[in-house]
Amino acid sequence: MPPGNYADGGTRSSHIPVLCSETMAFLQLSDRSPEQVLSGGVYLDGTLGAGGHSEAILSHTNTQVIGLDLDPMALEIATDRLSTFGSRFRAIRGNFADLSTIELGNQTFDGILVDLGVSSMQLDQAEKGFSFLREGPLDMRMNPDQSLSAREIVNNAPAEEIAHILWTFGEERMSRKIAHRIADYRRQQPINTTIQLADLVTSVYPRSKFRRRNRRSTHISSLHPATRTFQALRIFVNDELENLKLLLESGYQRLRKPGGRFCIISFHSLEDRLVKHAFRRLASRCLCPPDIPSCICHHQPEIEILTKRPVTATTDEITKNPRARSAKLRAAIRI
Repeated sequence: MPPGNYADGGTRSSHIPVLCSETMAFLQLSDRSPEQVLSGGVYLDGTLGAGGHSEAILSHTNTQVIGLDLDPMALEIATDRLSTFGSRFRAIRGNFADLSTIELGNQTFDGILVDLGVSSMQLDQAEKGFSFLREGPLDMRMNPDQSLSAREIVNNAPAEEIAHILWTFGEERMSRKIAHRIADYRRQQPINTTIQLADLVTSVYPRSKFRRRNRRSTHISSLHPATRTFQALRIFVNDELENLKLLLESGYQRLRKPGGRFCIISFHSLEDRLVKHAFRRLASRCLCPPDIPSCICHHQPEIEILTKRPVTATTDEITKNPRARSAKLRAAIRI
């Protein structure tokens, strides 16, 4: 595959980092000229992907970025894209949940950025199996070395377990009907491709209900019936919520104290809720149960929250990059 090109024939320039200018602002980079960034800074991009956010950070003189990703192809593409920055960029294959064990020495960061969920680059690669719009193997593994895939779940898990996954991780109201339709279908033949699964899910939805939701939708593009099912399977396969919990429990400790910035971009309510509650707990002066009359925990706040409400994309950004429509950015600073 030629440098800078994707498996579907697209180029890296077509992959736009979400909420990039807002993230740079919270990292205190957007309003600083190269002359003002004399001391530089070291930043961690915990979800490197195609390297768009990292490139924006590295565009400021003297900044350094360490990029993490589980996908070897993403590491290769981003490394090629960012090669012009030389030793200021370093790519490491790893999970942001493992910040306490990844070989980073005593390195602390001026900023940590995590863009959760599947990247547009991964969606564009049909062989990854993330997209319900592209024919590909039903895979969904961000780490190709792990054994569990979406195909294993869909073809082998009991219908009750599939329904639980779809409801818990996708908030899919049709979870039971979809699970039973899957179970009925796989008795005849295995479900091996993304389009097979997407068609099965779509067949469960009444046409009139889907059309009515389309007309009422305020989004630029309406929600495909398979969206929540694919989301739920992807989250479960990659253990995304547990990984996020681990990041929120200890990731802030890798920030420079005081002043290190923590930016997290989420794409659905389950993720955003975890980030919101974790930030509130870390910023709280008391963690005692409400029935205790006076504080006995003497908890000291670790961060200050910079976003009272999550920052969302502008209409202009959504028009240029529809993926941004569900993005929510929360930011905090270590104190």
